[in-house]
Amino acid sequence: MVDRMMKSIRKNLFTIITLIISIGVLFYFIFTNYGITALGHTITTLKIDWLLMAIAAAALCWTLEGFVLHLLCRHLYPKWSYGRSFSVGMIGLLYSALTPFSTGGQPMQIYSMRKMGMDTGKAGSVVAMKTLTYQVVMVAYSLVLVAMKLHFFQTSVSNFSFITIIGLISNSTFIALVALFMISEKITDKLVTSVIWFLHKIKMCKHPEQRYEKIHSQLAIFHDATKLMGKSTKLYVVVMILTVFQITLNSLIPYFIYRSFNLHTASIVTIVAAQVFVAMVSAFVPLPGASGGAEVSFYGFFGMFFNAAILPAMLLWRIITYYANILVGSVVAYIGGKKYNIDPNLDP
Repeated sequence: MVDRMMKSIRKNLFTIITLIISIGVLFYFIFTNYGITALGHTITTLKIDWLLMAIAAAALCWTLEGFVLHLLCRHLYPKWSYGRSFSVGMIGLLYSALTPFSTGGQPMQIYSMRKMGMDTGKAGSVVAMKTLTYQVVMVAYSLVLVAMKLHFFQTSVSNFSFITIIGLISNSTFIALVALFMISEKITDKLVTSVIWFLHKIKMCKHPEQRYEKIHSQLAIFHDATKLMGKSTKLYVVVMILTVFQITLNSLIPYFIYRSFNLHTASIVTIVAAQVFVAMVSAFVPLPGASGGAEVSFYGFFGMFFNAAILPAMLLWRIITYYANILVGSVVAYIGGKKYNIDPNLDP
């Protein structure tokens, strides 16, 4: 038992150290810059109803994460239960929070669905389509907010706004490549090869063959997923609509926290835009949970709204949007691992 525990600790040592550093840095800034007494006073004066709305929004995001997965799973396995989908969704959020660049969530979801009895190829297709639809919606959502609020944030947080534009361009390029790959694999290969060799020529890509193989394999995954899932326009439209609600709810969490501090000057749209910008900036941080980068970007985008209350606001935001994912995700993963085994009746 002890040996197994030590092996598990050694295996996840990097993640554990990162989480400890993340929590330590967060509390260090709060207790040294804000003060324990002031923090306690601020918390006691919070409007609990708004804070509960922030918690409820996070819980609804988890529910929608499971429901979107459920729609895609039921498309291939009509007898697939929502409990399984919710468990897989929370496992994805858990391992995304624990791994650099959130890379562990999707493989663990595929592994979990395979353990529950879903074919590996179909599980990969479900996760691929979920990822693709989320990226499409997120880019469209962000473009609308950038068009509305970019000038405001450029004048207030210019450096971070620049990173947001880079994030939008990179995500939009990937989606365009996936769409082009579905139309013509040959044209896409020529385009990708030309770009990679150009980058190699100007010393921006060291291993062009490896880079090409990686990009091609990723595009092929989405291409195969769309063929396996079939052309179901109604399904994808519903999934995208639910994803819009999910992104909106997640982006409203800072607004609910903002109102819990009895602040009301900034508009909902501005706060939502700030949260979307924070998410894009954080995506470039390679540490689990974007530790450090998430806090700095939150401070940069929301400091003008919370003013002196920015540090306790950051603490609440990080607890609700990150640490709660780890806590609840761990519990759900444990229960799901015990409850949802391979069911022979799941075969489509």
